[in-house]
Amino acid sequence: MGYTKDQLLQRLQELQIDFVRHDHPVVLTVEEQAKYVGHLEGGLSKNLFLKDKKSRYYVVSALAATNVDLKVLSVRLGLGKGGLRMAPVEGLEEILQVPLGCVTPFALVNDSARNVTLLLDQGFKTQKCCYFHPLSNDVTISLSTGDLDKFLISIGKDPSYVDLEANPKVGKDQPPDLASLVTSVTPILIDQPENTATAKPSTSNDVPTENKPKVAAGKPFSCHDLIFSVS
Repeated sequence: MGYTKDQLLQRLQELQIDFVRHDHPVVLTVEEQAKYVGHLEGGLSKNLFLKDKKSRYYVVSALAATNVDLKVLSVRLGLGKGGLRMAPVEGLEEILQVPLGCVTPFALVNDSARNVTLLLDQGFKTQKCCYFHPLSNDVTISLSTGDLDKFLISIGKDPSYVDLEANPKVGKDQPPDLASLVTSVTPILIDQPENTATAKPSTSNDVPTENKPKVAAGKPFSCHDLIFSVS
């Protein structure tokens, strides 16, 4: 069983991480979340839960207004166009161990998510604080990127902030700029045969917002999508 909201918040306190807690009704979209915290200083986040062709999982955490083009991001990760797709519900339940609407970097606290690749929007660095659900979408917490980094380092994750809107050329003399960030290990799902548990090393789902981000082909599984998503 994964971490609960209370266990996560207790861990943050033990790490002496400063955060502000905002309780509110359950929200399923960034617009709904904004009704309760949007008037406060800082940046709301959308969080996408994705999977590639080798069954490796990714959490992409971005400012709500950041445009995330999955085709471009796939190429930058060395996966080829269309390499990223919506993660299945079983991946959400077994890898991140959070309910729909609750994907955030905090979900990587669970040991089952240790091999998930995390990409953070460099735009977070421009904000006084950022807002995320702490494994439950009836609460939002705000904290600085410095304190978010402190949490990630405590669980063995190196915070990687990237320009998610960049579209650099990739070719023979210009290798994918984000390929080194991809975790080479494939997580094990309960119904997955043992002989497919580990992938060979690589050689090479949150919600609509007031400024709805554009997402390339195949809408990703995110943290705040009414049907498939998660913040």
